[in-house]
Amino acid sequence: MSSLVRPRDNRWIAGVCAGLARRFGLSPNIMRLIFIISCLLPGPQFVVYLVLWVLMPNESKVRSYG
Repeated sequence: MSSLVRPRDNRWIAGVCAGLARRFGLSPNIMRLIFIISCLLPGPQFVVYLVLWVLMPNESKVRSYG
C-alpha cells in the first residue's frame, strides 16, 4: 500500500478521494461514488472530507522532502 497523500494527478476537487483510493487499491471513481452515496446518509462525511483535505499532504510536498 502507498502512503496517504493527495496525488497531483486524477484530482477533481482536492484529491482526497483519489488519495484514499490509491491507498486502499481502488479506482478513484469508485471512491468518489462511495463518498457521494455516503453523503446521502446522516453523519459528518463532509466534515471528514474537509479535515482530510487539511491533514493529507500533497504528493509534491512529500516527494520534495523525501
